[in-house]
Amino acid sequence: MKVSFSDYAWGAGLATDLVNTSPLVWKSAGEMLPGTDDLTAFLDEHGMPGATPTAADLRQIHRLRDDLRTVLEAGTEDETAAGANALINRATTAPVLERDSERRWQWYLTTPTGAPLTTQLAVATGTGLLGTLRTLGHARFRPCASPTCDGVFVDTSRAGRRRYCMPELCGNRVNVARHRARKQAGDAPADGSPARHSPARDSAARHR
Repeated sequence: MKVSFSDYAWGAGLATDLVNTSPLVWKSAGEMLPGTDDLTAFLDEHGMPGATPTAADLRQIHRLRDDLRTVLEAGTEDETAAGANALINRATTAPVLERDSERRWQWYLTTPTGAPLTTQLAVATGTGLLGTLRTLGHARFRPCASPTCDGVFVDTSRAGRRRYCMPELCGNRVNVARHRARKQAGDAPADGSPARHSPARDSAARHR
């Protein structure tokens, strides 16, 4: 595998999504990568098709997932850099400067031929995290803002305003909860007494 340090958004997104497959994040859903078929599907969806992970690969990637969470939760940028550097050091090769398809100079890190799947993932995510840290800063490493989620994420968006690890899920849940709270507050009398029911409204509700 050959990874560009400039393409940090892909590696950081891969790290975010892998970490958030843990049963520690969505406790009601449990483990999101329980078997090798699930891992294969995950890799296909994240630009690593063709892999045929074994049970040993799955166990190693579960451990890598824990290592990644430690990096994403690091309290200082120095700790984040140290953790991400440890990930790319698994490649056992040095970065090289080469031209890309548009003849621009780019730094690349290549995993050895036949490197284990977990090494490839470590390098892909590690370079993404280092690139994000250097380009966007440590403030882009965040916990999910949803009170019901224990996820973490790396915000590589241009605006830098992302608040949820999975916006389509966590953000939607928060919006629904806020809507319900506003509705309940609007229905309750200002003096705190039980809400009065309108006979006309009750009759209309029964005939819906």
